[in-house]
Amino acid sequence: MAIHDERFMSMALDLAQAAAQAGEVPVGAIIVDETTGEVLGRGQNGPITAHDPTAHAEIVALRDAAAKLQNYRLTDLTLYVTLEPCAMCAGAISHARIGRVVWGADDPKGGAVIHGGRFFDQPTCHWRPAVEGGVMAEPAANALRSFFRARRGTRAATVR
Repeated sequence: MAIHDERFMSMALDLAQAAAQAGEVPVGAIIVDETTGEVLGRGQNGPITAHDPTAHAEIVALRDAAAKLQNYRLTDLTLYVTLEPCAMCAGAISHARIGRVVWGADDPKGGAVIHGGRFFDQPTCHWRPAVEGGVMAEPAANALRSFFRARRGTRAATVR
């Protein structure tokens, strides 16, 4: 774990909280140039609000950073995300040439880095970032658990 991982993951957790307040699944992401400490991209889940199935936190952060840098290649930057990336996001991360991916909570059901298709291990993956999971995993997992517990409670109340 790098020295600043928890600081940057805390920023991603703040974005996840904002997503939850907007009624979205609480996932947040930031893209950082670790040589300068500059945050170049920010994203929070927004598929419902944006009416866009690709508006995952990672994709939003990638778009933000690419626009700031005026470059679709984000080589040597670090992506911090509160949940293990899915296959779509892993593909976008690879295409962007992100240097390092750090996530909080593992996603055994939908993750594609150490679970599921293990995207970066596939021979068809042309760019493989360094990866590290479990940074502030408990707060990230708790945010997700709380969100879904509240949604189940709301759904159960309306069904009765």
